[in-house]
Amino acid sequence: MLRFAPSPTGDMHIGNLRAAIFNYILAKQRNEKFLIRIEDTDMARNIPGKDKEILSLLNLFGLFWDSLVYQSHNFSKHQQFAEFLLQNNKAFYCYCSKEFLEQKKQEAIEQKIPFRYDDSWAEICKDSTKKPVIRLRGSQKPITYRDEIKGEITFEPNELDSFVIIREDGIPTYNFACACDDMIYDIDYIVRGEDHVSNTPKQLLIRQSLGYDKHIQFAHLPIILGQDGKKMSKRDRASSVVWLLEEGFLPVAISNYLIAMGNAVPHEIFTLSEAIEWFDIKKIAKSPVKFDLAKLRFINHAHLKNLNESDLSMLLDSSSTPNLSLGALARIYLEEASTLNELREKIEAIFAPKDIAKLYEGQDFSKECMILYNILCAKKQNLPLEYEEFKQLLMKESNLKGKAFFKPLRIVLSGASCGPELHQTYPYLRLMIDKILSLKN
Repeated sequence: MLRFAPSPTGDMHIGNLRAAIFNYILAKQRNEKFLIRIEDTDMARNIPGKDKEILSLLNLFGLFWDSLVYQSHNFSKHQQFAEFLLQNNKAFYCYCSKEFLEQKKQEAIEQKIPFRYDDSWAEICKDSTKKPVIRLRGSQKPITYRDEIKGEITFEPNELDSFVIIREDGIPTYNFACACDDMIYDIDYIVRGEDHVSNTPKQLLIRQSLGYDKHIQFAHLPIILGQDGKKMSKRDRASSVVWLLEEGFLPVAISNYLIAMGNAVPHEIFTLSEAIEWFDIKKIAKSPVKFDLAKLRFINHAHLKNLNESDLSMLLDSSSTPNLSLGALARIYLEEASTLNELREKIEAIFAPKDIAKLYEGQDFSKECMILYNILCAKKQNLPLEYEEFKQLLMKESNLKGKAFFKPLRIVLSGASCGPELHQTYPYLRLMIDKILSLKN
């Protein structure tokens, strides 16, 4: 079984989504179950409703799970595992105060040596009223595991001191809860960000201490850098999946881009289901990958162009019945738009009241616009089918020609002074002319 284990403590980051996508793909390739585990053990930082938002996003991206669990529901099992470790001398109570440990850390800094917990400190503060934590005994031998992306990774004993597995309030730490739950749900492949590389030996040691010897494969994904070459932070708007969606990027395009980042892919444009056929996690680059918004825009544009008129119409209009004329019009405007927002802005301008009083390209076309508007209102029930006939009719009726004709006509019909050729858009504009003809007061 594979799993995606988000925490409901903030917005979903593109790095989290990338890990979710890869776990889902591998589950499908291996014909295994896909588990969502909400890691809600950090009660103080949990944000109400974030779990539902995360699940909604996973559904939106087509990452459908077989099982859903909340880590907090397993607290009693975590406690049982901790008791087992205590009884078998694999773990012990530690009464050290925060002040004592901080003092020892400061001494290590002054001596210019790495801080390492000393098991002999465990009962120094035992006589105080402080409740103890439970620590797992550190490893006495190296811990080595093979990463599908990074290769073999080894941690020496001096890098793994006795670490806390149960806090003084009885709540399990992240690493302990994570290791226990991966045992409980029989997880055999873990794909996550490389910020977890140092957590992996701790989780392996926990499982070894509990007598769990099933092999687990690991793949730690390289970090995603911002466009400035630095690690993406929450301050980078593009790091938020919600922000990307709000900007008009399609889920299929975002998935496409995240799968292709730092990866050898057979095609530049593809869907999630297509990626399942050829994806190979071993081909993921080891080095960090830079987020390229321009590349995402290119991919998004390609996926928008792949949509049929019905789908385009439904994305632009919330009505339950697709408007194929609107969809066909949108397809023409796709030559000038890379996101759904950009496309929507251009289409909405067509149906919005036109501001003929403002300057277009530094010129005042208000008089000409009004002439054409009045003619169109009078003729709208019987407009010619063909653009050439329509153009000749309006030229004759208005006595306008050249720029004094074409610019105002475009403004009245589209709300803009430039755009696709009118002979392309007219067949569809004609069918919706009643909704198009309106002016700002």
